[in-house]
Amino acid sequence: MTDSEFEHYVKLYRRNVFAIALCLVRNEYDADDITQEVFMRLYKYSGAFNDDEHVKAWLIRCAVNRGKTLLGSRWHKFSQPLEAAAELIHTDSYNDDSPLLRLMGKLNKNNRITLHMYYYEGYTTEQIASILGISTNAVISRLSRARRQLKKLITDERNDDNGIQRSFR
Repeated sequence: MTDSEFEHYVKLYRRNVFAIALCLVRNEYDADDITQEVFMRLYKYSGAFNDDEHVKAWLIRCAVNRGKTLLGSRWHKFSQPLEAAAELIHTDSYNDDSPLLRLMGKLNKNNRITLHMYYYEGYTTEQIASILGISTNAVISRLSRARRQLKKLITDERNDDNGIQRSFR
């Protein structure tokens, strides 16, 4: 891979890889590290790709694998963020100005990543199944489960403790 091709892929897919990593690890710093590692793997990769979509799928698969490895590591399980040590209020890194993204951050990682890939990345259920290494039926189930959970979260968000409806915009 030439340097110009590598730069092209970084510019084209950096945000996608970061978003996938952020969906998994829910921490901007870890997602940034994963993104850098994934692109370093791309730079060192000696295989051939069919087209840009093949590269994108490969990058997302690498990000998912690296995220799972990080989340399963002993260090990650027993470490505490610096903010927790300082007793600061925890803010969700998946939080955005968008209420929908904030609510998506409350879904479990499998449903969240599947929903993100389907709606934000534009993958079909078959493509998601191939990238994640699960069956198409599992993807469909995750999407259905995620939609139900998101619908419940939106409904709960609209109705506060006093029963007064809030605007969801």
